Amino acid sequence: MQQLTFVKPGVLEWWDVPAPHLEGPQEALVRPLAVATCDLDGPIFRGETPFTGPFAFGHEFVAEVVEVGSEVAVVRPGQRVVVPFQISCGVCANCRRGLTAVCASVPRLAAYGMGGTWGGALSDLVRVPFADQMLVPVAEGIASATVASASDNIPDAWRAVGPPLRENPGAEVLVLGGAGNGSIGLYAAALAQALGAARVDYVDQNQSRLELAQKLGATVKEGPPPRRLGPYPITVDASGDVAGLACALRSTAPGGTCTSTAIYFAPETPIPLFHIYSVSEITYKTGRVQARPIIPAILHLVQEGRLHPELVTTAQASWEDAIEALGNPVTKLVIVRN
Repeated sequence: MQQLTFVKPGVLEWWDVPAPHLEGPQEALVRPLAVATCDLDGPIFRGETPFTGPFAFGHEFVAEVVEVGSEVAVVRPGQRVVVPFQISCGVCANCRRGLTAVCASVPRLAAYGMGGTWGGALSDLVRVPFADQMLVPVAEGIASATVASASDNIPDAWRAVGPPLRENPGAEVLVLGGAGNGSIGLYAAALAQALGAARVDYVDQNQSRLELAQKLGATVKEGPPPRRLGPYPITVDASGDVAGLACALRSTAPGGTCTSTAIYFAPETPIPLFHIYSVSEITYKTGRVQARPIIPAILHLVQEGRLHPELVTTAQASWEDAIEALGNPVTKLVIVRN
């Protein structure tokens, strides 16, 4: 079968590789239909991360179920599903606590499209080891391309605003955007609006993302992150910039929550601890998203017409043009199989 392979920074190639097959009764084989770029894919492609090739590329996708094992009961062949990017069994102690990013049944950091043996989304077939626990059916009427990022980036944004707005309904939200390709901050702004935030302010230096944020209903501020804004009950650092992280923390109101979805690869990242201490009782959250438990909530918002992820999509390409399209970075690219 064909598999798009990250060979080295700046080099993607279609490789002929053996097709996966079912290796147990709880597994499924799926055929990717729509694959979205993650905000991390751009830095990987440019060689700005610790990931080294070769490995199968792509990890945000909607797929069609092709074949299932004898014990699979929830999904069936022909069904469209969101495939979470992280591999999780759904039944270990961590998964039962919702910590599907650290499933105890698979090796640490097990995921599609980032090395390992699991394959990638830009392939003819992908093996899903825990089909009923991982795969989330997509309702009729929702386009595959619309929810391709429900595998990772949209849940990553949701965890930054969903739980805090549930605890503090109608709160004002500040989003510092820009990390990687920059979609997570935009999804956070869109989700905050969908979940009833009184106001969403969005800060970025990229003009096209600022225009998108405005279309999503946010009030925008162009330029580098200032020292402090707010205070806001809910702040989101999706900037990937130490100054953005510091601004989000300094802008968090007493009793508020600051969530950083950005990845800081440096071994040490400074944060304004004395300011945080002086403010008293703010909550700071970071770490990899626990994507699988969030996906049903995302699909529900889309089905209700309250969330429109397609507004964040800035380019679409055919399967055959994937390499060329991936070489032209945009905020959110969706690659669609005919």
